[in-house]
Amino acid sequence: MLVAGCVENQAGPRTAACRHTWPVRNYDLAATLNSGQAFRWTTRGGGWEGVVAARWVRLTASPHAITAQTLMPPPDWDWLARYLRLDDDLDAILATFPDDVPLRAAVAACRGLRLLRQDPWECLASFILSSTKRITHIRQIVATLCRRFGEPVPVPAGREPGFAFPTPVRLAARTEAELRGCGMGFRAPYLLAAARRVAAGEPDLAQLHRRPLAEARTELMSLPGVGRKIADCVLLFASGFDAAFPVDVWVRKALCELYFPRRPPAPRRLLAFTETHFGPHAGYAQQYLFHYRRTRAGGTAARNLSRCDW
Repeated sequence: MLVAGCVENQAGPRTAACRHTWPVRNYDLAATLNSGQAFRWTTRGGGWEGVVAARWVRLTASPHAITAQTLMPPPDWDWLARYLRLDDDLDAILATFPDDVPLRAAVAACRGLRLLRQDPWECLASFILSSTKRITHIRQIVATLCRRFGEPVPVPAGREPGFAFPTPVRLAARTEAELRGCGMGFRAPYLLAAARRVAAGEPDLAQLHRRPLAEARTELMSLPGVGRKIADCVLLFASGFDAAFPVDVWVRKALCELYFPRRPPAPRRLLAFTETHFGPHAGYAQQYLFHYRRTRAGGTAARNLSRCDW
């Protein structure tokens, strides 16, 4: 339903308070929101709609700006600017990449691709659900989970009902059978165990960014069903560790194809390569390589590649 005060296509001071525009250059909004980092954004009428911080949000982009719309005036817009990482100096980040042929091609093809800074719990839960699933399937499972267990969120008239991502406390109170009813299969006990641990503050996801990368990774990997791959996704896409470099089957294939075409290296050597070759923003480089390979391959199958499909 549409709440009073912020009506689409209607002028007025209250409606204006529900919109905000940031001047920004080199920000490819479509590539960023559709690059396998987050799973709750949908396209509609030339924009992107989703739920961030329990608010319905619509985003539109022009060559030099991003405009956001909500239904109720927020006290400020820092929460969304932080989510979109609008403070990133993309040119400075790209300048740290090694000057090699694969990355030059990836940057040329995907320039404007950004990383997001998501809620750590939503990111963790989503990637637990992503195991052996393609992006379209992950979106379906996440949508069902939110619809069944998330708090309702006001949305404009004519939209599907909106829901916040369920908190760890809410999910911790559910049963494994209830979670399996969302279509997540064998992932249900892992998500339930993670929800109960996080609800108890073990680990404290909000404090991960204060720890060294290796320590934060170890804490996440103490959760059932969370290996290095999922841990690094959370560290990169939610906790601000730009040096984290998630390696799933598709990233491994891309690295072998682009950097080791003659003979694939052993897994340990490949990890060592990712930690030393790509610099302080290695995770940004990973995202460019993943999206480049995904889009270069072409076709529906390529666009649906999973972030964590083994």
